[in-house]
Amino acid sequence: MDTISPYILLSAVLFAMGAIGVLTRRNAILIFMCIELMLNSANLAFVAFAKQWGHLDGQMFVFFVMAVAAAEVAVGLALIVTIFKTRNSTNVDELGQLKG
Repeated sequence: MDTISPYILLSAVLFAMGAIGVLTRRNAILIFMCIELMLNSANLAFVAFAKQWGHLDGQMFVFFVMAVAAAEVAVGLALIVTIFKTRNSTNVDELGQLKG
């Protein structure tokens, strides 16, 4: 049986990179890309554990995570495009000005 530690290490590094990107970036599109990176790192861990244990449960979770991520990207990008049309900026610091 193969060891999964390289996959889990890669998953942890990718998740950390995504978390750092979410915390340090101000551009909404880059923040969404970092969130997607975090979701994909979790998918990698699910698949690695599913392979180690010989179950398909991890791959089923990955399917649902990918479906939710696709919906999140569609809605999020639609919001970003709408905000860009009105404000001409995707800086998340300026989103507080949208309060009514």
